[in-house]
Amino acid sequence: MRLMSNEILIESYFKALHLELEQEFVDLLLEEIKRRKLNLDYYRDGAQVS
Repeated sequence: MRLMSNEILIESYFKALHLELEQEFVDLLLEEIKRRKLNLDYYRDGAQVS
């Protein structure tokens, strides 16, 4: 998970939510987002991830 860029991690998280993937996978992504102290609200409000 640490090799994944912040952008790919955020994109993967929102895609997993959209596709309603297994909660365990979504939780794993969210745990890594929190570990990196990324601000999901910034991306959730429509900011583009490159």
